Amino acid sequence: MISRVVSVAPMMGWTDRHARYFLRLITKHTLLYTEMVNTGAMLHNDQKIGEQKRFLAFHTSEHPLALQLGGSDAVALARCAMMAEDAGFDEVNLNVGCPSDRVKSGHFGACLMASPELVADCVAAMKAKVSIPVTVKCRIGIDDMEGYQPLEHFVDKVTEGGCDTFMVHARKAWLKGLSPKQNREIPPLKYDYVHRLKSEKPELTIVINGGIKSVGVMQQQLEHVDGVMIGREAYYNPYILSHIDQDVYGDTEATLISREDVVHQMCDYIDDEMVKGVGLHSITRHMLGLYHGCRGAKAWRRHLSEQAHRPDADSSVLREALTHVES
Repeated sequence: MISRVVSVAPMMGWTDRHARYFLRLITKHTLLYTEMVNTGAMLHNDQKIGEQKRFLAFHTSEHPLALQLGGSDAVALARCAMMAEDAGFDEVNLNVGCPSDRVKSGHFGACLMASPELVADCVAAMKAKVSIPVTVKCRIGIDDMEGYQPLEHFVDKVTEGGCDTFMVHARKAWLKGLSPKQNREIPPLKYDYVHRLKSEKPELTIVINGGIKSVGVMQQQLEHVDGVMIGREAYYNPYILSHIDQDVYGDTEATLISREDVVHQMCDYIDDEMVKGVGLHSITRHMLGLYHGCRGAKAWRRHLSEQAHRPDADSSVLREALTHVES
């Protein structure tokens, strides 16, 4: 059974397989998510990385790991869910929260909050084909939806399709007038909507997302909901996850890994990946925030940013960057 006490949100362009491998070195229990994968791309345009399909590729150490899908065609979603289960993912999640124009034009993402019956049909189709959990990530509402009732209506309808786990970004999404970045920052957070959802529907698993930036806030939120999902803070300040296993999951045997040990283990990973043709920057770009808040952090970021693009760059660039920070 998957624990969703803490998870790292699916983030386009960010939570690729290299980022997930890196984060897994820091925390063993936190649930990780892939970037959103469009069903069309997965079914018709998926190239191979070694023996794995690109969109389904992951390192065995990444478990527990969920695949997030974007789409609104129940048949296509069911096929992709089967592919995810066959590949070894622990969960399939349907994106009903992304507000980008590209996603909206394909009729998936946040715009589906206006079509809860369709979402319910998609969930039911996926659940009929797989034994792994099928979950939904949504917003508290979109556009002119006001108050708590639209969220409750959406959840009630999707629950009828068999979904019992919702990751709720506690902001509304504006599909017109705001960019995806603005939609992550401008609409006010309404944690009370998500808390009420859990209070009134205790049989559901409710995970809260949005603006959570410290272990203390996580622990406060866990008094009201079943889990917390961290977004960009886990990317800008990944070492925040280092205390999760002990302080949130209560794993007294968990070892607190040092930043330096993370770097050395990533060097081994980089050596293996570069043999396969992966560029250094594709990996080190996810590590820029490792020394966030430490003396030498700026020099660390600058060295990686400037040197990782060199034609001869390899894991030695990472070791050189270590000389700019304090142990």
